[in-house]
Amino acid sequence: MGNLTMPVLFIGHGSPMNAIHNNDYTADIKKLSVRLPEPAAVLVISAHWLTRGTRITSGDKPDQIYDFYGFPDELYTIKYQPPGSPEIAAMVSESVKGAAITPDEDRGIDHAAWAVLRHILPDENIPVLELSLDMNVHPADHYKIGKALSGLRDKGILIMGSGNIVHNLSVMDYYEGVEPQDWAVEFDKRAGKCLLEDNHTELIEYEKWGKIAKYAVPTDEHYIPMLYAAALKKEGERLEFIHESIHHGTISMRSFIIS
Repeated sequence: MGNLTMPVLFIGHGSPMNAIHNNDYTADIKKLSVRLPEPAAVLVISAHWLTRGTRITSGDKPDQIYDFYGFPDELYTIKYQPPGSPEIAAMVSESVKGAAITPDEDRGIDHAAWAVLRHILPDENIPVLELSLDMNVHPADHYKIGKALSGLRDKGILIMGSGNIVHNLSVMDYYEGVEPQDWAVEFDKRAGKCLLEDNHTELIEYEKWGKIAKYAVPTDEHYIPMLYAAALKKEGERLEFIHESIHHGTISMRSFIIS
């Protein structure tokens, strides 16, 4: 594994249909395919794997999980099946101080990973592992786990949070291009400003933002992966938004790179 410090990504993944769509969002994230240094492995913090305690996929050939239903048949024919790495999973579990991470050899890779990575690393040749979200801890605890992952960046591991800063399916519109809700725009812009200003305390304490927080983050599993990415920013590094939009009126696709 090389000495290069790998960048950090947060990708708003939105609808599983983005795996097959060609839109402004997919065009922007595809640009990462030529911009990123080649990683030894990718560790995805997934909005779609909620557990008791923190777990990491450790199988050598993880299954591709189609963790959604009711979508067009075409989506279920998409294959993205990179290898896993029991060795890297063990290294992560052993080297991350202050966070107990349990290997899980049976868990596969869900669409928070594959629907995004097929655009960014299309060759399926780089090991992909997923990290779960411990549903029993608070945002500040997730942020601390993110900090504890920092050393992995110096071991060639590309860490990618995959979720959505604003994610409310209960009031979303079927049409991707509908005008965004005012509260979605307000929350997304405020989070973006906090990210640029390294105001991580306010991001962790987003529930204090009042009514817009209740609408924007009715449940926190899509928001939390962004906190992991923010926690990994080192002194002197730059955070750059690689895409900004709101799909379906209520889903922020804001995505960023830290390098």
